[in-house]
Amino acid sequence: MNAGGDHTSDEPREKCGVVGVSLADREAARPLYYALYALQHRGQESAGIVTHDGFQQHSHVERGLVGDAFDEGDLQSLSGGTGIGHVRYPTAGSLDKSCAQPFSVSFKSGSLGLSHNGNLVNADEVREELAAAGHAFTSDGDTEVIAHDLARNLLEEDLVRAVKHTMNRIHGSYSLTITHDDTVLGVRDPLGNRPLCLGDLDDGYVLASESAAIDTLDGELIRDVRPGELVVLEPDGSGYDTYQLVDRDSTAHCFFEHVYFARPDSVIDENLVYEVRRALGRKLWEESGVESDVVMPVPDSGRAFASGYADAAGETTADGDPRPEGDGGIEFAEGLMKNRYVGRTFIMPTQDERERAVRLKLNPIKSTVEGKSVTIIDDSIVRGTTSTQLVDLVREAGAEEVHLRIGAPAIIAPCYFGIDMATRDELIAADASTEEIRDAVGADSLSYLSVDAVADALGESRADLCLGCVTGEYPYDVEGEASDRPIGDAASDLTPADD
Repeated sequence: MNAGGDHTSDEPREKCGVVGVSLADREAARPLYYALYALQHRGQESAGIVTHDGFQQHSHVERGLVGDAFDEGDLQSLSGGTGIGHVRYPTAGSLDKSCAQPFSVSFKSGSLGLSHNGNLVNADEVREELAAAGHAFTSDGDTEVIAHDLARNLLEEDLVRAVKHTMNRIHGSYSLTITHDDTVLGVRDPLGNRPLCLGDLDDGYVLASESAAIDTLDGELIRDVRPGELVVLEPDGSGYDTYQLVDRDSTAHCFFEHVYFARPDSVIDENLVYEVRRALGRKLWEESGVESDVVMPVPDSGRAFASGYADAAGETTADGDPRPEGDGGIEFAEGLMKNRYVGRTFIMPTQDERERAVRLKLNPIKSTVEGKSVTIIDDSIVRGTTSTQLVDLVREAGAEEVHLRIGAPAIIAPCYFGIDMATRDELIAADASTEEIRDAVGADSLSYLSVDAVADALGESRADLCLGCVTGEYPYDVEGEASDRPIGDAASDLTPADD
């Protein structure tokens, strides 16, 4: 549920957002700043930019939102036409500034800057190996591990081979934007878990977590960076080269990007997120539609689901029969209004205040629900506390029935790849049936979307999705967890990729 709140609230947390640009005749700092604004939803803990002017690297990283992390003087100090940026919500490493990104390091062969979205599953192992070889670490984040491994390889190899060897050493989820002196790189892990796309600007090229950032810069989306691919932007903004460094038979795209994290106006893995969410809403009606007077979303991420649900309900009955002529189906209504000025840092010192905090964020429109049967559409249930409060709110506003429909499968297991979700002990669906959860949240009925419906809406097979949080089986080798596929390496030759 995308309603903001404190760190213990009943909602998954955005991961991180990365961007990189290479421009011909202007400074990179301001376009990077604008792109980070477009990616602010992916991380609110810190923001940073690293640029290179052809002679030296410049960096500014600060805690807080993008608008608070930079002032005019900061942007003017970031000279150069190439650079990368990052917005962060911490999922690996501590909350202090030492883990903010981009991470910068200078070494004998030049300077590096790294922005990372995702989580490695073998970071500790690689860190110990590097520390034994004399590398000194300043943070406990996995981004510094990648930086040190790449720096070590660059002492002995050219850029492309160094990146390939680092990709062979690190395992897990990552989309990276990297500066090596004044060259900007984009790398996506071999299973493509986290999004990364390439765009064309009038005077250069851009890499970003989401295409919405490219749109903000008046650019054109070229395509997604392929899983296992390296994209190297020319320092003068004149072009780019690509190398398919690792090939796998399947992917592990994070389905939750489409359900929750990404902006609805972004295109990820060739799918417009808004249309995917509408398709998921239609699937939700087909699988578990319930005849009610009103269907309403939990703002903001439930809106597209509810729109698709209501459209499908206007075409068929809950039994799947064509809707009789003159029967308009279920009314779509904005029955919950969001207070956009209650942010993550709102202080709730007592348990009672934490339980009632949803009233500060969401307020029901009484005339929409009073005396009616209501279906609430949300994207997920994590701990169940927010859902319970929402059902109570709508009942207290006068609803006669409250049905809850979720536009994703039940979350039964944690995410190890960049989503700060919850531990297995905290996940209400980890050891409770749907009927038990329905009873706990107080709804008249509750249904989740099936995994197959998610795959159908995305136009992908289940084998090409990361479904670990809803199946308990993961696409990477996570200690103590089951895997949904053989784990192994399959690298290709170092040849340029075809566009």
